[in-house]
Amino acid sequence: MLISLASGYGDFAVPAVALEAAVQSLQGLAGPLPVSEAAGAPELRAALAARYRQRGAAQVRAEHVIITPGTKAALFAVFSEVLRPGGANEVLLPTPNWFGFGELVRRAGGQLRELPLRPADDYTLAPATLRQALRPETRLLLLTNPNNPTGRRYTAAEWAALLGVTGDFPGLLVLSDEIYEGIVFDDDPAAPYAPAPTLLAQPDPHGQHVVVSGFSKSLALAGWGLGLVVAPPALAARLAERQFALAGAVPAPSQAAALAATGHAEAIGAALCRQLQPNRELLLAGLRALPGQPDFAAPAGTYYIFADFSRLLAPSLPPLAASKALTAELAAAGVLAVDGGTCGAPGFLRLSYAVAETDLREALRRLGQFVAARHRTIKLD
Repeated sequence: MLISLASGYGDFAVPAVALEAAVQSLQGLAGPLPVSEAAGAPELRAALAARYRQRGAAQVRAEHVIITPGTKAALFAVFSEVLRPGGANEVLLPTPNWFGFGELVRRAGGQLRELPLRPADDYTLAPATLRQALRPETRLLLLTNPNNPTGRRYTAAEWAALLGVTGDFPGLLVLSDEIYEGIVFDDDPAAPYAPAPTLLAQPDPHGQHVVVSGFSKSLALAGWGLGLVVAPPALAARLAERQFALAGAVPAPSQAAALAATGHAEAIGAALCRQLQPNRELLLAGLRALPGQPDFAAPAGTYYIFADFSRLLAPSLPPLAASKALTAELAAAGVLAVDGGTCGAPGFLRLSYAVAETDLREALRRLGQFVAARHRTIKLD
């Protein structure tokens, strides 16, 4: 049986408070299901705005928040509204990053340009590097915090340094995908699972900052069709108009679940992190025990390890082809992983530990056998 460590969804139960709220929204209905305004239920938008204010984003109000039918829909809506065909339509994406961005940008009429970062530097984006990479056609800088697949988390100080650069480009938007904001592992015993710092807590004098997030990762509401955008007022209004024209409101039970989960977000996120902690330690230890495994630091966020297997690549193939072949061979050995080549890092594999412990242990056993066999083959060659 194939064991998947490739899924982006966790092995999480729906939070009881969210499930109860959804059920209550359906009980006692005498007529049709209520339909909110297209931008989302006012009480949900207000609750989300209040939570961002609690996290330091003093300027966020309900009218800045748009509820979308999923996070991909949120991303595509922003791309479609801000990219200008024939003009400034470039999206600058530091990599490694999520493999799905490229197709969304392309379908919105934009051009994606990658800015490779180095694992040896902990995937640090230096302000000088960013400044050199920006050009007149760059409309949007796209970051994820924490990063999928690397787990890299931007601190408030790092945000401030990068925004010191982007503030010199008033026509540039900065979009932070923060869907894994609550899956964070910190060394601070006083706040071991504190959410990642949000872009919205930083000063935004030019109205450049946009956050996209959702409920499927940090709040365990996968499959409920919920995403959100927090944007400056003019862009938020355009996004609301777009949603009214193309989609309509997210169903009321999903919004009721989201409202309940938002009210307990820190508790839900911390519970998920505690649930994930043993598997995180198991995968870290298992990878570090593999033959020839390069040393690596434990990622600060998400429920993935982005591990370097480039030593196993076939030297006769181009890097992308060799990475794809390696991933396929591992699948044939019984373990499904995400090919790092699709994320801008050939030879790496994204491995999820948000799975059942028994599956993770068996996957590690198979992975160990696979790596040992590859090492023997390389030595024989």
